[in-house]
Amino acid sequence: MRTGGENPPNQVKASAAMTVLLFLLFLLLLVGSSALGLTADTRDSADWKPTDGGRRWHSRPC
Repeated sequence: MRTGGENPPNQVKASAAMTVLLFLLFLLLLVGSSALGLTADTRDSADWKPTDGGRRWHSRPC
């Protein structure tokens, strides 16, 4: 008698395979769009300050 909380082994394997396939499809879409130049770097460089000998450059107030 089944209680409803159990999954047959074949269904578990199919679910795991579908998860892996969807993840690989997502990665493939990212790689393809990157190769076609459709991706963009959204960092606005606000936190990238110049360095002077490896030390962060601090702007002085006027």
